[in-house]
This record gives sequence, C-alpha cells and structure tokens, in this order.
Amino acid sequence: MSAPEPRFAPGRRLSTDAAVAAALGGVQTLAYARPWLWPLQLLCIAGLAHLAARRTPRGAALLGLAYGSAWLGCGVWWLYVSLHDYGGLPAVLAVLSVALLSIGLSLYLAAALWLWARGRRGDRARDALRFAACWLLAELCRGVIFTGFPWIASGYAHVDGPLGGYAPWIGVYGIGAVAAGTGAALGLVDRRHLGGPLLAALLALGLGVLAGQARFTEPTGTLRVTLMQGNVPQDEKFATAHLPQTLGWTRDQLLAAKGDLVVGPETVIPLLPEQLDPAWWNPIADHFRDGTQAALVGLPLGNPEEGYTNSAVGLSVESARLPGGRYRYDKHHLVPFGEFVPNGFHWFVRMMDIPLGDFNRGPLAAPSFAVRGEWVAPNICYEDLFGEELATRFVDDGSAPTLFANLSNIAWFGRTVAIGQHLQISRLRTLEFERPMLRATNTGATAVIDHRGVVTAALEPYTQGVLDGVVQGRRGLTPYARWAGAWGLAPAWLAGVLVVMATFARRREHGREAPLP
Repeated sequence: MSAPEPRFAPGRRLSTDAAVAAALGGVQTLAYARPWLWPLQLLCIAGLAHLAARRTPRGAALLGLAYGSAWLGCGVWWLYVSLHDYGGLPAVLAVLSVALLSIGLSLYLAAALWLWARGRRGDRARDALRFAACWLLAELCRGVIFTGFPWIASGYAHVDGPLGGYAPWIGVYGIGAVAAGTGAALGLVDRRHLGGPLLAALLALGLGVLAGQARFTEPTGTLRVTLMQGNVPQDEKFATAHLPQTLGWTRDQLLAAKGDLVVGPETVIPLLPEQLDPAWWNPIADHFRDGTQAALVGLPLGNPEEGYTNSAVGLSVESARLPGGRYRYDKHHLVPFGEFVPNGFHWFVRMMDIPLGDFNRGPLAAPSFAVRGEWVAPNICYEDLFGEELATRFVDDGSAPTLFANLSNIAWFGRTVAIGQHLQISRLRTLEFERPMLRATNTGATAVIDHRGVVTAALEPYTQGVLDGVVQGRRGLTPYARWAGAWGLAPAWLAGVLVVMATFARRREHGREAPLP
C-alpha cells in the first residue's frame, strides 16, 4: 500500500518556499564568475532538495521552476544588452524575451523535480541518487533540445573545486550530477542521521580530488603565441566610419606579431574577403604564406548564392598548399537568432538590427590547423559550450587536436559577467580533454589556459592590446574524450534514464515509503 503524499511544512505556504527556491537559484550564480564560491552552489542545491522533499510532485515542480528561472535569469541577464542596446529591440520586449527564455528552459528542471517527487520512497541515499539522475536529465535536455543552451550548466561552478577532478572522466554534465547528488544528500539530512550524508558528501569531494590526480596525456611541442584583443565596441564594429581604424590596427598587429601562431578574434576582419582592398589584404597573406609564422583570424565568408558562414581563416606556408591557398574553419554550432533564424521567428529578427544574422553551418568534425607540428582545433565563441561536439575531433588519436583556439566576440553583451562565465567554460573544456586553450577575443577574456585549466597569461578585459605567451600542446585521450567522441552524450542519457527507471521499478515492487517528516 502506498504511503501518503508529503504534507506541507506547518505554517509554510508553497509560495513562500517558491520565493526561497528562487533566491537560492539566483544566489548560486555567483559561483560561475567567482569559482572559489563553489561550495555555495552545493548549499543552494541542498536547500532546493530540502524544500522539494516536503512537497507533492506538483509543488516540487513549482519549486524547480522558481529555482531554475532565477538561476537562468540572474545568470544570462546580459542577453538584454545584445537584444536592446545592440539589437534595437524595445526594452520591454528585451526584458520579456530574457524572462521567457529563463522560464522556458527551467521547465526541464521543473519536470525533473516532479519526476523525482513521484519516485521518492523516503530512503535518503536512494533519493539523493535519483535526484542526481533527474538533475542530469534536466541539464541534458537544456543542453541538447532546440540546439541546446547549456550556458552556466551546474558543472561550470566547480572548475576550481574538488568536483572539477571528475572532468576528464565524466565531463561537465557528470560533474553537475555529482554536485546535485551531493547537495541532495546534504539537503535530505535530519538531526538523527547526520553522519551518513556528511560522509557521502566528503566521499564525493575526496574522490574528485583523487580523480583529478590522474593524467592521460603527454606533452608534444611548444608554440609562442600572440593573441589579439581589439576592444572594438559592438556598435562600431560594422560601422563604415570606424572600419579604417579597425582594419588598420588589425593589419599592424598581424604584421608586427612575434608569435609562431597569431590568433585574431571572431570577425576581427568584419568584411568578406571580396570587400577588402587588395592593398590591405595581400601584404598580410604574403607575410604568413612566405614566412615562418602562422595566423588564424576570424571573418565572414560566402556569397549571396551559397550563403554565408562565420569562419576562421588560417594562413601559413603549409596552408598555401590547401584548396584556395588557406585553411578554413566554418562555425558549426550557431547561436539561435544571432547566427540563424529558427523557423517561424523571422519577424523577431526583423525587429533587431544585427548584421549577417543567418549563417550556414560548417562540418561537425572539422580538421585542425597544422602549425609547426601542432594541431590547432578552432572553435568560435559559443561552440566551446558543447564538449560533446568538440569530442568528435578526438575519435582518432593520431589526428586529434593538440590544442584548442577559441575566437570570440563578447562585445555583444557589454561590460557584464558574461566574460568571466565564458572563461570558466573554456577552462572546463581544457580539463575534460587535457588540452590547452587559446582565447583570442574582442573585449575579453583573452587568455592562455593550460591543460590543467590554469590561466597562465591574460589581458585585462576591455583594453586594446596583444598577449604574448607560450603554450604546450598535448597528445593522448582522456576517458571523456574517448566515450564522448565515440557515442556523444548517449552514455550520460542512458545512466540518467536507468536510474530513474529503477526508481519506479522499486516503487512498484515495494510501495512508496513515507516522506521525511
């Protein structure tokens, strides 16, 4: 016989708990730009689990919606800047758009907590495990459905914490699941049973530290690199009046750079090659095709008949022998509304003033750029959120990249926390693959990150300049690179589904126990 549904805590309205859940969701976003605050996220998840354990499935779902909406709203509020300040969308509609996006993406977490509450049996250890599985499925849904939006997924809060050690084994979604399970174990504790949950939390953290001691790669060679940061305001980037100054600075830095590899940000050249004056372009092309240096710069490519791509072009002696006399990388994972228009939403884009807003996709498993025996794998801006897609380049160990290069333009989001958040995302990618990451950005964070996720050199954001540094390539495959390269996120989906299915199987077999008092 089934036990009764959980009773509401005496004197506590569901609306009060929803407000507390929203506060917890908002507060935990501090851990994304300030990674030393990683314990804060665990405590916030613990608070959510504690509140949800005393509610019906419907009530738990509402708490999940409140927590997730505040999480996303406080985490990606800077989308307002791109929509209103640079996109021209009226302020009210820009606010409404960010709010609807946050609420819509939080429906996954709401469904996860509904499912968790439906399967609870009052066994704290099993309930914590099921909480982790439901959380995992919610984050996978957010990261995949409708092209995915995994920005500030929970695992990114743990780059500098003990749980970051799991990165080369189970990736960012796995870290998020461990964090959720750990937080739930703490949230479901009562005064009579403190030892078990605390021991489980310490065990999860300790195993993370041990997991982080393993090394799966070895060094290859080193490259001297020069990373460019133009600091061009977004409202000037495509403006004709400012192009001579922008292009002049870009040309001067490319020709004066000292690095073996020079990397310019996304659309550092904001014109199509056909629109460039040959007197400007030819000296740059000749400099790298005839010399010992290589350059990787962002610019749009294409034509009205075939469409356009957000691309990076590589110039070097080796690339001169490739078709077109250059290496070419076309961005694969495009940003909805910014780089492609979903079906039925062209009216929305027409309300904004964003140039080149409908690109073609490049190949998923793109070849790397050869530079002095190293294999540089470009990714453009938003693409480094999708580790499972970068993993497709690691299927063959012999041709796997030895380092990443991210070309970004975060000027769309002004002087906001987006820069710090994106740096944390790149740092976690380096942990997953044990590969260094070069970040060349317009306004920041321009940095060299080693294979351990450590920033070894960086420019001050919102300044114009170049960063000279040294990077060491790596070869070898982490467990995450192997399984994600071969199967994508299928193992993570399978793990989450199996745990949830086991929940309901046990419920049917034994009946549902009473919830926590």
